[in-house]
Amino acid sequence: MKIIKLDAIDSTNTYLRQLSLEEKLEDFTIITAASQTAGKGQMGTKWDSEKGKNLTFSVFKKVSCLENEEQFYISIATSLAIYKALKHFQIPKLAIKWPNDILSENQKICGILIENVIQNSKMTAAIIGIGLNVNQTDFDINLNASSLKKIRGIHFDLDEVMFHIASQLKKYAALITERSLDVLKEEYESLLFRKDKPSTFQNTNGELFMGFIQGVAENGKLNVLLEDEIMTAFDLKEIKLLY
Repeated sequence: MKIIKLDAIDSTNTYLRQLSLEEKLEDFTIITAASQTAGKGQMGTKWDSEKGKNLTFSVFKKVSCLENEEQFYISIATSLAIYKALKHFQIPKLAIKWPNDILSENQKICGILIENVIQNSKMTAAIIGIGLNVNQTDFDINLNASSLKKIRGIHFDLDEVMFHIASQLKKYAALITERSLDVLKEEYESLLFRKDKPSTFQNTNGELFMGFIQGVAENGKLNVLLEDEIMTAFDLKEIKLLY
């Protein structure tokens, strides 16, 4: 894999996407930055990270075997790769909060932002952005965030952690190429935060309701069993899991 290290950049995802337009990239090309001035999170949010203490990197992954409605499997494979890598570093009580936040002890330690490259109405590649809290220990009190160092009490080598994630990502990406989608989906659903537990959600009107997470649909929507025993699939823009 080709790795390009930058000191500072607005966004590794933005940089990698632009680079992919300018030259033919090798599969699993990685852009990593010590600092991002405009790191991107889900739904247009900003990803803040102390310079040099965490991992902020993006991976270029060629994709030719998925239909457009199967794009969520990139998110599934990435979530599982990070989960497995963090298990290697003995991070406890890990879970995947839909769609792809990684939690430890119910606190967020990693966010993922995937931007698909579409050509002639067909997905040809994915820009996989990963922000992992590694050695930062001070966080905004309003954020339910933690880091590997805060959890384990030891300092981590950023390159070592990144290489483990990249290695696992290759393994899970191979399952996509093999079309072992059921295997990916089953493992992902087994690790979902609050699966089969009574959970409180908030809709776009600010209204609260209760339901049970059952899993995900093929298109990545969250399947929730509501109080009236009706199964409903929700998009990321439609609900927020509170607890």
